[in-house]
Amino acid sequence: MKWYKKAGFLLVAGASLLGLTACGQNNQSTDGKVTIEFFNQKTEMADTLQKIVDNFEKDHPTIDVKLTTVPAAGIVLKTRILSGDVPDIVNIYPQNMDFQEWAKAGYFADMTGKSYLENIKNDYAEKYAINNKIYSVPLTANLYGIYYNKTKFKELGLEEPKTFKEFQEIVKKIKDSGNSPFAVAGNEGWTLNGYHQLSLITITGSGDAANNYLRFSKPNSISVDDAILKADAERLDLLADNAQDGWRGASYNDAVVAFSNEKALMMPQGSWALAAINQQDPKFNVGMFAFPGEEVGKEVTVGAGDMALSTSATTKHPKETEEFISYMTSSKAMQAYYDVDGSPVAVKGVQEKEDSALAEISKLAFTDKHYVWLGQHWNSEEDFFNLSAGYLMDKNLKNMANNLNAFFNPMKADLD
Repeated sequence: MKWYKKAGFLLVAGASLLGLTACGQNNQSTDGKVTIEFFNQKTEMADTLQKIVDNFEKDHPTIDVKLTTVPAAGIVLKTRILSGDVPDIVNIYPQNMDFQEWAKAGYFADMTGKSYLENIKNDYAEKYAINNKIYSVPLTANLYGIYYNKTKFKELGLEEPKTFKEFQEIVKKIKDSGNSPFAVAGNEGWTLNGYHQLSLITITGSGDAANNYLRFSKPNSISVDDAILKADAERLDLLADNAQDGWRGASYNDAVVAFSNEKALMMPQGSWALAAINQQDPKFNVGMFAFPGEEVGKEVTVGAGDMALSTSATTKHPKETEEFISYMTSSKAMQAYYDVDGSPVAVKGVQEKEDSALAEISKLAFTDKHYVWLGQHWNSEEDFFNLSAGYLMDKNLKNMANNLNAFFNPMKADLD
């Protein structure tokens, strides 16, 4: 059965099931309490979120918050939204195309001008504005960069690279020392997405410029002769030529284990990988640096809202829903969240750990050096993951140019 047929079956079946249970939700109970639903997609943070909910309920005795955390949360959420059963509060990723379309269609409430947005650093919520309106409050964000073995770097007399040239020199020194520079998951293209996007962002000068080259250029305009594509290949070659043994068949978990067990001294990956690294109990200090640019001071990272909240436009309890959103944008709530999750927090007043492996790169979070995933303007991403991994496998630049055109051409139908 094709994947889209399976998805369609799940959506129809799910809608039928949810239709039986949705009625009667969000009613006021006989004891005067109001129940609102908080739909969470971050399963690993469910216990922490429940503790935050419990603390909120202590301060708001007339409000019950039902935390919903389910397997295959993305499919369940799509089923519910398309059936008109939108949870009062939804953890949904604001860079995703589904979110953008649902917001335009009126499923989510307009948050523009709400007082709780003043608690968000650097107007970060505005990065995800749709038609100049805000439908999501991003509380945390993920980041992508290069994990490195700080202990081994010190032994080899190496420092974090400030330019791409320095990055190349460090890779050579590591290889000359008898160590593998990179832990790479060649079998899972999504793990290379951040590296490839950052390569293009640093070459072109910005996220917008990168998408102008990829997404908003004329059909079939990406060429093997482009200086941008040649520079991109140089950065991808750095990984392909300097990865650990067996990298072509390596999974995400294999790469994490290789890095954690010092089979490689660096690993390009996102902030979400830190928990997995720590589970391996590495015997060295872990650090992370941003992707270096051509010049000093041009280093950047890429990521997006992670724990980000939207509210239903049709909630029966807008006052109580807004009270919970206000609470979630407080330093009290998000300090408890950060102490477990460790990702950069967009809420003002949260004290982040100075000795965290993410401490240095987190300084770029919510600044103009923290780009939103380029896929925010794409219809899909999967084929980009695959073509990135494909280039590392064969290093055939003509194939990559053709694959990029094949991927982006259908998205360019709306261009003049």
